[in-house]
Amino acid sequence: MMLSVQNLDKRFGGVHATRNVSIDFPAGSLTAIIGPNGAGKTTFFNLISGAFRPNSGKVIFDGQDIVGKSSLEIVRLGMMRAFQVAEIFPSLTVNEALTAAVISHQRKSWTFMSRFPVPEAQTSAEEIIELLGLEDKADTLSRNLSHGDQKLLDIGLALAMQPKVLLLDEPTAGMGPDERWRMIGKVQHLWSVKKMTVLFIEHDMDIVFKIAQQIHVLKYGAVLATGTADEIRRNQDVIDAYLGTDHHLSEAIGET
Repeated sequence: MMLSVQNLDKRFGGVHATRNVSIDFPAGSLTAIIGPNGAGKTTFFNLISGAFRPNSGKVIFDGQDIVGKSSLEIVRLGMMRAFQVAEIFPSLTVNEALTAAVISHQRKSWTFMSRFPVPEAQTSAEEIIELLGLEDKADTLSRNLSHGDQKLLDIGLALAMQPKVLLLDEPTAGMGPDERWRMIGKVQHLWSVKKMTVLFIEHDMDIVFKIAQQIHVLKYGAVLATGTADEIRRNQDVIDAYLGTDHHLSEAIGET
């Protein structure tokens, strides 16, 4: 098992944000984490990526309990996260930003100050650019990219770290319909090419039902349901949990 979350519990004062969550993520899986606002989805990502420390429970990553390790240590072990708001290098071009990220991963940051970055880093950056379909934007300053392309670059910066597990926090947030489907097509493509384990938080149920191999539904910090798209569509507890809070889910599962 690439990632195993066991009895994860987190409290913020009197707020019980995560309640005894246990989920397994097999190597090479593509998994969606869904739930209404306040369900604990982002807290869950913060816990497994080291941003927060749980009150109790384990996070077993590639055979090692990583609870208590810093976010940087967890990145070095092979878990990367792309955020709702893209975290890019605004003053660098796409090519420069990715080359810098590759060099950072190689722990040769001094070489980026040279006029001639190491050839291997440049080659890796070009491979990521091609994988994400950003060839025509390679020499564009990151700050001048469209919202969707900035989020693709953010994912590319994560890929530069050669992750075993990639966490995507609402990869289509703030996008129009066409841009959303373009983004999710890229996510599905990189998952199939890289064979990495991908976890993503997403509110668009059409997207979730189309690409997720497995779906875990959170409610009030606890796991409400787990299953395939068909199983989640038919789960009455899930339907009841979303009625009145996420009308789009009701539409997506065919409820009136």
